[in-house]
Amino acid sequence: MNHTPYPVVLDACVLYPSFLRDLLIRLGLTGLYQPKWSASIENEWQRNLLANRTDLTEDQIKRTATLMNKAVPDALVTGFEPLIDSIDLPDIDDRHVAAAAVRS
Repeated sequence: MNHTPYPVVLDACVLYPSFLRDLLIRLGLTGLYQPKWSASIENEWQRNLLANRTDLTEDQIKRTATLMNKAVPDALVTGFEPLIDSIDLPDIDDRHVAAAAVRS
């Protein structure tokens, strides 16, 4: 994978749809940008997909996440949790995404 100075945190809403998830990861693999996400973002899209797509199993969804992390091994953002409380957003549930973006 080519590295670029442009990290972009992908929220659960863009990782949830398979077409968009695949497109964004492929664009990242070309070096256009660095796809990033956190464990909480991963958990959110997987949980919602499992709840809404009864045709998919938990194992299938976890396999997708494993393949994503294998394709983009430096995507996982960690160490952002102390920043969450200092971020003020209209939707407090999105603070973890902004904190991950700041940390990345």
